[in-house]
Amino acid sequence: MTLVATASRPSLPAALAAGSTLPVAIIVLITIVIWYAAAVPMNKVLTQPLIDAAGGGLLNTLSISWSLPRPVLPAPHQVLAELWNTVFTVEPWRPRSLLYHCWVTLSSTLLGFVLGTILGVALAIAIIHVKALNRSLLPWIIASQTIPILAIAPMIIVVLGSIGLTGLLPKSLISMYLCFFPVTIGMVKGLTSPDPMQLDLMRTYNASTSQVLWKLRWPSAVPFLFTSLKVAIAIALVGAIVAELPTGAQAGIGARLLNGSYYGQTQQIWGALVAAAVMSSGLVWLVGFIERRVARAMGAET
Repeated sequence: MTLVATASRPSLPAALAAGSTLPVAIIVLITIVIWYAAAVPMNKVLTQPLIDAAGGGLLNTLSISWSLPRPVLPAPHQVLAELWNTVFTVEPWRPRSLLYHCWVTLSSTLLGFVLGTILGVALAIAIIHVKALNRSLLPWIIASQTIPILAIAPMIIVVLGSIGLTGLLPKSLISMYLCFFPVTIGMVKGLTSPDPMQLDLMRTYNASTSQVLWKLRWPSAVPFLFTSLKVAIAIALVGAIVAELPTGAQAGIGARLLNGSYYGQTQQIWGALVAAAVMSSGLVWLVGFIERRVARAMGAET
């Protein structure tokens, strides 16, 4: 019996291929190779005199292209060195630490995400219960997303600053403005997803509007909600970074991007971008983890 169980167990390569680890690793490896290759022509303007002085050759070209102090496109190992120097060699509460700036951006992201989720769910519930709002409010919600966020972010910051609202809240409102839209659309779809026969059955039971909402519509909308939340939390992070760009923020991922742009520190720019990508991936994973827990609590097989 032990030999049969052992023989039926899949091998490690087969297990990796069946999951997402191997495909993701392959894509990452291809991306790194392309990145290293692209750094050579991108940095050619800066490296050509140095290569000529070194006598040319492939090894000199690669070595110089991947080791410039201020390259146009830093090599992956240079970005990793920047992350190491700003994450592990500096106290996290220091302004020089990338973790400090990540926390500033993350705090406004989470607050904006919570506000956007509450607003989106409230609007969706109102839209499905009031037909006039479905015809009047929903088109305006869709039209609101056609306004470039870079155009209105400075105006929102200035207007709120004039009435004494500064710091975390204005940036959170920008995040809220971006992330409430997918929540609203997803919840409208989810709350209207129950079969008409199920709605008729609830009416047969003489269920009130609130009972229909919480006992039928809401459980049906939970999968749509979490799908929307995964999109919303990533957009909320983008909104927080965008809110820091035009306001001259002194802290946050946006501030790191601005400072790197001002002083030509491309490694700092790419380090901040990689940190933002890691934060976004982690937040999406966290929402997915909560989704699996909620689905299991509701009796779904996960």
